[in-house]
Amino acid sequence: MNFDSKGIPGVSVVTTGFTDAVDVQSRAMGFEPAVVYTPHPIQNRKAAEIIKIADDVIEPVLRLLQA
Repeated sequence: MNFDSKGIPGVSVVTTGFTDAVDVQSRAMGFEPAVVYTPHPIQNRKAAEIIKIADDVIEPVLRLLQA
């Protein structure tokens, strides 16, 4: 579902391993998405590491949602 076309703000949270994919897809669609990057990879991380990553990105995500 495309929230932006419905006027609903959204933010993609993507690991740094996919920066090129985000760039290519964004250009192909002619769309500049709101994106916050997290460290890559995510799999095999301990719960405490995931919580730390989430804590680190929550403020940037909220700022983008309010922009």
